[in-house]
Amino acid sequence: MGDVTSGTQRSRASDVGGSAPGSGTRRTSSPRAVMARMGFEDAERAIALTQQLDLTREVLGAVAAAASPDLALETLARLVAVDRKVLAALRTDELLRRRLCAVLGASAALGDFLTRHPEHWRMLGSNAGALGLPSLGRPADADSLRLAHRRCLLAIAARDLTDELRLEDVAEELADLAAATLEAALGQARAALPAGAPDVRFAIIGMGKCGARELNYSSDVDVIFVAEAGPGADESEALRTATKLAETVIGLCSAVTAEGSIFPVDVNLRPEGKAGPLVRTLASHEAYYRRWAHTWEYQALLKARPLAGDVELGESYMSLVSPMVWAASERPNFVADVQAMRRRVVQSLPRAEADREVKLGPGGLRDIEFAVQLLQLVHGRGDESVRQAAATLPALSALASGGYVGRVDAVTLAAAYRFLRSVEHRLQLQRLRRTHIIPTEPFTLRWLARSLGFRDGPALEAERQRHAREVRRLHQKLFYRPLLSAVAKLPAGELTMLGADSGEDSHLTQQSAVARLSALGFSDPATALGHLQALTRGVSRTAAVQRVLLPVMLESFADAADPDAGLLAYRRVSDALGGTPWYLRLLRDEGGVGPPVAGGTAERLARLLATSPYVANLLTRAPEAVRLLAGGEALRPRSRAELEPGLLASIRRRDGRGRDWQATVGVARAARRLELFRVACADLLGLLDVTEVGTALSDAAEAALAAAFEVAIRSVEAERGVASGGLPMRLAVIAMGRLGGRESGYGSDADVLFVHEPYAPLGWPMPADSVAASAAHDVAQAMRLLLAVPGPDPTLDIDAGLRPEGRQGPLTRSLASYASYYERWSLGWEAQALLRARPIVGEQSVGLRFTELADRIRYPDELSPEAVAEVQRLRSRMDAERIPRGVDRTLHLKLGPGGLTDVEWAAQLLQLRYAGQVQSLRTSATLPVLVGALEAGLITASEEQVLRVAWMGAVHARNALMLTTGRKADVLPSSGKQLTAVARALGYDDGEALLTEHRERGRRAREVVTDVFRRVGG
Repeated sequence: MGDVTSGTQRSRASDVGGSAPGSGTRRTSSPRAVMARMGFEDAERAIALTQQLDLTREVLGAVAAAASPDLALETLARLVAVDRKVLAALRTDELLRRRLCAVLGASAALGDFLTRHPEHWRMLGSNAGALGLPSLGRPADADSLRLAHRRCLLAIAARDLTDELRLEDVAEELADLAAATLEAALGQARAALPAGAPDVRFAIIGMGKCGARELNYSSDVDVIFVAEAGPGADESEALRTATKLAETVIGLCSAVTAEGSIFPVDVNLRPEGKAGPLVRTLASHEAYYRRWAHTWEYQALLKARPLAGDVELGESYMSLVSPMVWAASERPNFVADVQAMRRRVVQSLPRAEADREVKLGPGGLRDIEFAVQLLQLVHGRGDESVRQAAATLPALSALASGGYVGRVDAVTLAAAYRFLRSVEHRLQLQRLRRTHIIPTEPFTLRWLARSLGFRDGPALEAERQRHAREVRRLHQKLFYRPLLSAVAKLPAGELTMLGADSGEDSHLTQQSAVARLSALGFSDPATALGHLQALTRGVSRTAAVQRVLLPVMLESFADAADPDAGLLAYRRVSDALGGTPWYLRLLRDEGGVGPPVAGGTAERLARLLATSPYVANLLTRAPEAVRLLAGGEALRPRSRAELEPGLLASIRRRDGRGRDWQATVGVARAARRLELFRVACADLLGLLDVTEVGTALSDAAEAALAAAFEVAIRSVEAERGVASGGLPMRLAVIAMGRLGGRESGYGSDADVLFVHEPYAPLGWPMPADSVAASAAHDVAQAMRLLLAVPGPDPTLDIDAGLRPEGRQGPLTRSLASYASYYERWSLGWEAQALLRARPIVGEQSVGLRFTELADRIRYPDELSPEAVAEVQRLRSRMDAERIPRGVDRTLHLKLGPGGLTDVEWAAQLLQLRYAGQVQSLRTSATLPVLVGALEAGLITASEEQVLRVAWMGAVHARNALMLTTGRKADVLPSSGKQLTAVARALGYDDGEALLTEHRERGRRAREVVTDVFRRVGG
C-alpha cells in the first residue's frame, strides 16, 4: 500500500498484507507478521475482525496502541454489533479513538458496560465538550445510581488511560465520585423513610483512602456514621432512624444486581468495630475516643473527612477528633501499637504473594504510607504545617517543606508512590475488582506493562524492583539518618541546639530529634542521642562506616521491645571491637561501600541485642563471638561429640599449669559460653525448634561436665600425691532431670547423681569403701566448685539434690549402697526421678551397671494402685502448694494448667505403669514417651498432639523468658514491656495474643492430663 489517505478505500486497514499502519513503505511481511508486530497475540483472529469491521489504519493503530490489542478489538466488535455508528465516529474523531480504544484494551469491565449501554461511548468524543467528572444527576432508584456511577467511572478512566489526568487527579475524582454517590444514596434512603420519622441530623465521615481523596478504582469505601437528634426529637428514636439510613446507604452501594454493585461500604473503623453500634452521637464518639480508643484508631482518623449528609455536623465531628489525633503520639504504648499493627499486616501476607504485592509487600505502598503517617503524627504534634494534608503525596510535600524529609528524598518517594499507585489502578481497572497482586501469567503481565507504557513484563518488573529498593532505603533514611546528621553537629559532650542540616538529609532541631527517637520507642532519647554521637562523631573510617550501618540497625532496634538496651549493648560491643578491622567488614557483610545487606549481619546483631539481654551479656563479655552472626554454618549448634575432644585436648595440654585448676577448666567454661551464645542466637532467629535447643544446651552442659570431671580427677590426684589413674575408685556421673532428658533450658542446673565403685590395680588389695567414698566425694565436690565459681563465663551449677536422702545424704554412693537404698527405702518419687537417669560422664562400666539397677526400679512389671495414687497425690500437692500466692496460676509455665509438670507427670505415670511391658516407653525424654504411648494405644492421636503442643509451648516460653529478661523465671508476665518482649521473641504480634493462646493450650492439656491420670488410676 502507498501513503495513507483518510476516508478512502486505500486507507482501510483490511489490506494488511503489505505494511504496518503508518509505515509509508511497502513491506513483504505476511498479514500475520504485521499483526504480531502490532502487538496482537492472536494474529489470525485480529485479521478476521479487522476485515469484518473494515477498520481504517487510524482506528487499527489506536486499537494496537491499547494495553491489550486483542481485548480492545474483541470488545470493539461487540460494541459495533449493538451500535454501528461507533465505527464512523472512530474514523473521524481522533480524541474518541484514543479514549475509547484505550478503555476497551485496559478494562474488560468497562468494555462490558459499554456493550450493555452503548449510548455512553459518545461522552468520550470531542463533540461532547470538555470531559470532566460528569454529574451523577438525581438517580431515581438503585440501578440508576449504579449506572450513573459507572458512567462517571468511565469518564475518569478514559482520561486516565490517555494521560489527560495526573495520578492525584484520578484519585481525587474517584474519591469525589464516591462522596457524590454516598450523597445520592443518602437522598434515596431519606426518601424511603416512613412518614413521621423522627428528625435526625446525619453525616457520613470518610476514612482511609476515600477520606484522604486518594481512592482506587476498586476500593472499599471506609466510613463512620454520626448523628444527632433534630429539634424536639427523642435521641433514641432519632438514632434508630439514623441506623436505618446507614443500613440503606450501605445496601444501595454494596448490593449486587444485574448492573453489578457500586462499591463495598466498610464500617469496621467505627468505635468498637463490628461489635459497636453502627451510628453514634458526637458525645458517644467523644466518650469512646477519650477512654477506650486504640492507637491505630487515632492513626486512622488522620484521613477522616466529611463526605456526605449534614455538613455542619461533619465539621463538628472533625473539630472533636482532630486534637486527639495530634496528641496520640504521647500515648505510652504509641510506638509499640503502631509497630504491632504494621507487623500484623506484613505477617498476614502469604509468602508466595509477598514479593508481588504492590500494597503490602516490601517496599510497597503501605511502607510509604506508614512512614508518612508516623512522621505526621510525631511532628504534627508541634508543627501545624504538617497537619493540613491527609493524602500521602500532599503530606509528604508538607513534611519536606518543614524540613523533616529531604527534598530530593521526598521527590524520589513521591515518584515511587505514583508508580505503585498507577500499577494498583491498572490492576483494579481491568475487572473493577480489588487486587494488589502483580500477575505471573505472561499475557496478563504484558497487558499490565503496556497499560503503564512499558514494552513488556520484564521491563515493568525491573522498574518495580527499583522503586521497592528506593522505598526501603528511604524508609531507613527518613527515620534514622536525620538523627545521625543531627548528632554529628553537636559539640563534643553536648546535646543542645542541633543546627539545621545541609544537603539532602533533613534537619532536625533537638526537640524534633528527641521526638523522633521517642516515637521510635526509645524511652531515654537523650541518652540514645549520646550513644549515636559517640558511635558516629568524627572523620575516622570507623565513624563513617557506623553512619552507614546505623540506619539499618536503628530500624531493628526500634522494632524491638527495648530499643534503649539494644543501642547500649551495640555501643559496648562496638567500643570493644570498633578498632578491629574485621568487625566493621563483618557488619558490612564484606561488601563495598553501600549500606549493609538487608537481613545481613548488622541487622541480625541489632535484632538480637534489642531482643535479648541474655545474648547482649554473653556478647559484651566476649565481643569476638559476633563472628558467629556471619551466617552459613556458624550458628549451627555443635554436638557434644564435636565439642568434647577439643576441650579435653586443651585441658591435657595445660595439665593444671601452676595448679591453677580454675583457669584450666576455664577453657571449657568459655567454650560453653560460646555455645550458649550460638544456640540463643539461632533460637531467636528461628533456626532451631524447641527440641533442638534442648539437645544443644544439654550437649554443651555435658561437654563442660566432661571437662570439669577430667580437671577434678587431676586436681584430686595432685592434692593426694598419687599418679594419674591412682585414685582408689571409679566414678560415674548420672544425668537427671532436664539434663537427663536432653531438655535443658538456658537457666537449667545440671541435675546429677554421683555413683562410684572401689578400685585397685590388678593384684592390689581392694580399698575400703570409706576410702573410695572419700576420693569420690573430693572429685564430685571439685567438679561442683570448678563450674560454680563466678567469673566472666556463666556458671553451671551441679545439683545433686535428687540423690538418696536428698541433701542430707552423702554426695556420692557406691553402686551397692544405691542398690540397698532403692530396694529398702526408696519412695515413689525417687523411682519417678530415675526415669530420666542417663550416664553421661566418667567410668562407663559403672554407669551401665547403675542403669541396669535403675531399670529394675523405674520400669516395674506392674504398678500398684497405691503407687498410682501416691503420684496423683504428689501432683495435687504441687499444684496446691508450690505456686506462689498471688501468682496467676494460668500463667505459671511449670506448675500451671497444662504446664511442664502436668505433661511430664502424665508421661512419667504412663512410663511407671507400662514401661515394664512397652519397650518404646523406655526413654528419658518427654516427647518420645508421648510418641511411644501413642504407638502403644495408650493415648489417642489428638491427645498426643494436645500434650506435645502444650509442652513445646511452655518450654519455648520458658526459654524466651530467660532470653528476654536475663533471669530464670517460670511465670509469664501479664502485661507491660516484659510481656511484649517475650511475645516478640516467640513470634507473636502482641502480648495478649500470646496469653490467650497459652491459656487455651493449658486448658486443653489439663483436660487430657486429668483423663490420663483417671484411666491409669482406674
